[in-house]
Amino acid sequence: MAQEHWARWLPTRYSSIPNPELFFRELGEEVEKEIDSLALELEGADPHQESYLDRVGRMRGARQRAEQIVLQERVRLDPEPGADPDEEPTAPPATEPGLALPLVVGPEDPEYQQILEEEQRAQETLRRGSDH
Repeated sequence: MAQEHWARWLPTRYSSIPNPELFFRELGEEVEKEIDSLALELEGADPHQESYLDRVGRMRGARQRAEQIVLQERVRLDPEPGADPDEEPTAPPATEPGLALPLVVGPEDPEYQQILEEEQRAQETLRRGSDH
């Protein structure tokens, strides 16, 4: 994603990179670490009575926001003057197509029943552990 964006929208900067393969591999590793770190920060502390589904939604939302922030700052830089404005898109989506996750999972979602069952199993495990 980054290498394609830079080659298309930052051709002067891209052509000045001595080893693009190494540069973009290292950039990807740095960006991944920054996203992980920012996502944890954005998640904040776990509320005391938060349900499993609420926690999943909060964590997914924090992750998506972290990706959006870091990618915009480090990868999807503004086009250079002279980059071809007739080509589209100027800004790719925050996540790859098909990988976007909903912020809230509801009964209409296909994964809802599976998540609900996982939450019930986790709660049962916790209850059994506290009985001992």
